Amino acid sequence: MSLPRSTRRLVPRVTNRCYSSAPSPRAKLNLPIDYKSTPILHHTPSSLSNVSEFPAGATSKKLNYFQAINSALRTALTKSDKVMLFGEDVAFGGVFRCSMDLQTEFGSERVFNTPLTEQGIAGFAIGAAAEGMKPVAEIQFADYVYPAFDQIVNEAAKFRYREGGTGINVGGLVIRMPCGAVGHGALYHSQSPEALFAHVPGVRVVMPRSPAQAKGLLLSSIFNHNDPVIFMEPKILYRAAVEHVPNEYYTIPLSKAEVIKPGKDLTIISYGQPLYLCSSAISAIEKTMKGVSIELIDLRTIYPWDRQTVIDSVRKTGRAVVVHESMINYGVGAEVAATLQEGAFLRLEAPVKRVAGWSTHTGLSYEQFILPDVARIYDAVKQTLEY
Repeated sequence: MSLPRSTRRLVPRVTNRCYSSAPSPRAKLNLPIDYKSTPILHHTPSSLSNVSEFPAGATSKKLNYFQAINSALRTALTKSDKVMLFGEDVAFGGVFRCSMDLQTEFGSERVFNTPLTEQGIAGFAIGAAAEGMKPVAEIQFADYVYPAFDQIVNEAAKFRYREGGTGINVGGLVIRMPCGAVGHGALYHSQSPEALFAHVPGVRVVMPRSPAQAKGLLLSSIFNHNDPVIFMEPKILYRAAVEHVPNEYYTIPLSKAEVIKPGKDLTIISYGQPLYLCSSAISAIEKTMKGVSIELIDLRTIYPWDRQTVIDSVRKTGRAVVVHESMINYGVGAEVAATLQEGAFLRLEAPVKRVAGWSTHTGLSYEQFILPDVARIYDAVKQTLEY
């Protein structure tokens, strides 16, 4: 399971890589994301008013990602006494502080710690949901979810199907988990297993890109669906991504992609943290290749995903690049590419490209070489445009 030859480089060559047709030999792509200026986030309250999914005339507050999750959980616990929150170390706020102060406010019967048993956490959550509660279970890291896989796949996912016409379901069951890499997570704190869950009918898989998205999608997951939801939170965004978030209750529909940036020449499809890398790559390519405009789509829900929005976009642009952090083998990008081949084949001007994590475990020293970066996305876009 060796790394591709292109990744076996000395650190300076990778981190200082210049991009093709650069306006200056010193221009670089793989610079730190400037979350204070990225167009992905709502830096002013006025930009919220342009989004139909947010409540009209809403007041807002600047929150980072984990604070937005905390706000959503507090809103849900206030809205319904059927909502309960539990997991390892949740009572004192959790590893990433997402549940901070909630036990003090809502009591130990609704916000509480569990033993160190992911299978037990999932099994208890399924039983509670079957009895009409709305349990929000936290798996401390996505890397730890595998002992719970049997409960999620064989019980939660099949529950509504098995009940048939009785109307009984485990809707309201949400399993939250921090996912993805932070640069030093290594083998057991860097995984993005969304493709594993996306293979399973009966569950919904969601990964928000920003604080405002996280709050609306989490509230929708808890209150608006009869299916259990796997809610994945890119942990690198917990403190990095800061934006204005509506104070009021609101929901964002699941299984509906969002066109973040319109364009006419190529479509990039992504979700979660890589959207920020895509935005940087788009900015660079549009400066280098004058007149080119790139469309950027956030899937938001990975399964069941919004096929029509993506197909319509690629039928318009004729070109597509799919970007995700998880491994490229049998991943979300393969599903999107296959769907585009079926639904937009006669409009395609180039093969659909995938930019994703390499098919290897994440060794501590090699994390930055394994994950997609701005340079790889830039090169994929340029090659697709010039095909």
